[in-house]
Amino acid sequence: MRLLLIEDSKRLQQSVGTGLRRSGYAVDIAGDGEEGLWMAESRDYDAIILDLMLPKLDGLTLLRTLRARGRAGHVLILTARDAVEDRVTGLQAGADDYLVKPFAFSEFLARVRTLLRRGKGVMESTALRAADLELDLLRRRVVRGGQRIE
Repeated sequence: MRLLLIEDSKRLQQSVGTGLRRSGYAVDIAGDGEEGLWMAESRDYDAIILDLMLPKLDGLTLLRTLRARGRAGHVLILTARDAVEDRVTGLQAGADDYLVKPFAFSEFLARVRTLLRRGKGVMESTALRAADLELDLLRRRVVRGGQRIE
């Protein structure tokens, strides 16, 4: 199983990366959002572990970009943002799970394993399309010919 860890803290890169490798996973690491997005789009990962507060491109924007481009891999947000609104926003943006730092590595590993047990699903579209008309049921928006209709 191949995982992508997108985290700017060198200390967490080291500890989480080492722990995952010792648990039998292949781990690639990106230190900022731009590099993470490039890596996530360059290779199929079984899961992505994503920090939200990243340099160059924040984690939520990265996640939304991946989902908008139809990337369906599992995403676990790993962040210091612990407010309910932050958790809801992250899950609504397309994350499969959300874990707040600091965390117990055993819980983190259990969450990763749970995501991986789900297998690779196909991203279900929430949009209906006919010719140049698109109705996105989840986001409640309509686009015709590339122009959003209010």
